[in-house]
Amino acid sequence: MPKLFARMWPRMRQTLDSRGMTEHRRALLAGLTGQVVEVGAGDGANFAHYPATVTRVLAVEPEPRLRELAAGAAARAPVPVEVSGASAGRLPAPDASVDTVVFCLVLCTVPDVDGALAEARRVLRPGGQIRFLEHGRADSPGLVRFQRVLDATVWPPLAGGCHTSRDIVTALERAGFTIADLRRYNFPPVRTPWSFHARGTATVG
Repeated sequence: MPKLFARMWPRMRQTLDSRGMTEHRRALLAGLTGQVVEVGAGDGANFAHYPATVTRVLAVEPEPRLRELAAGAAARAPVPVEVSGASAGRLPAPDASVDTVVFCLVLCTVPDVDGALAEARRVLRPGGQIRFLEHGRADSPGLVRFQRVLDATVWPPLAGGCHTSRDIVTALERAGFTIADLRRYNFPPVRTPWSFHARGTATVG
């Protein structure tokens, strides 16, 4: 992730949260229990919203500046949080050792989505789940074409590797997961290349 975007993201994230993203974060994490891995934790915005039924969060964040901020947020979290510099493609957890893997506004940036989902599947216990909140592919051919132009040109270098046109739900299904409780919505509530969000739960099919 470019250093400039890493410096800008915390303020951008705070603006998004103040305009309604906080409620989506809470809904994403509601009802979680046991051991959790959060992939791409950023500056730790989710940590405050984990329920007390979570016994431990292993939060991975490879970007140094964001990881430092996440460590500060971990110290204030209501549940135990360990922050690691690992990446989505190599999680520091044994096979079948965690109850939930959380992806929140991160799969647009990882270089290998299929590899990240395979790694999540490796660390999940039988009956485990993925919780996801991601933006992605638009719902009209015209906007999808525009997203693809952005992704092939200026947007990833400007936005920390973000790709606007990724179809995360399809990627989860391709990785062998079954989607439940899927909610699609626009955030903000207008039609832009960045507005199309999906939140839900994925279990091993």
